[in-house]
Amino acid sequence: MSDVLINVSNRHVHLQAEHLEILFGEGSSLTNIKDLIQPGQFAADETVELVGPKRSIPGVRIIGPLRAQTQVEVLAADTFTLGIPIELRDSGDLAGTPGLKIVGPKGEIEISEGAIVAARHLHLHTDEAAELGYKDKDTVVVKVEGPREVVFGNVLVRVGDNYKHEMHIDVEEANCALLSNGAIGKIV
Repeated sequence: MSDVLINVSNRHVHLQAEHLEILFGEGSSLTNIKDLIQPGQFAADETVELVGPKRSIPGVRIIGPLRAQTQVEVLAADTFTLGIPIELRDSGDLAGTPGLKIVGPKGEIEISEGAIVAARHLHLHTDEAAELGYKDKDTVVVKVEGPREVVFGNVLVRVGDNYKHEMHIDVEEANCALLSNGAIGKIV
């Protein structure tokens, strides 16, 4: 069994460059307020409002750097608030997912797809994955002991040269198991 660092991900947005300029103004860039564990990724100071057919959610953090396609990661409960279908997906698997409106201080955009509930996943560096016998898109089971012991099944393994060892679960999954950032699980 191998130890796994677990961190908790809240709702957030990944923006493409043209959408950043529409939402925040021409020539805008993201302001890094906190580096994340994955190399090059950071929490930005900038936030947006998500607007669905029912209601909206203000103050949603943007995660940098910019991406090729705008992606909105929400919690399952957020889909009810917004009035959009739940689409549990791997990050980047956006075809056929719901769209919504994103409002910034300088403008707004309507994306036709890109809103997902992100599947739990484990980042591994290429060398570590090889050592452990895993390849990209494998799935593993991770057990976390404690007062609300839990077993996370169907944990997607993401392997890459720029990844650091870290499992991501969302706030709802963490609350269920009374977990916070820095929890340790074991691949079983």
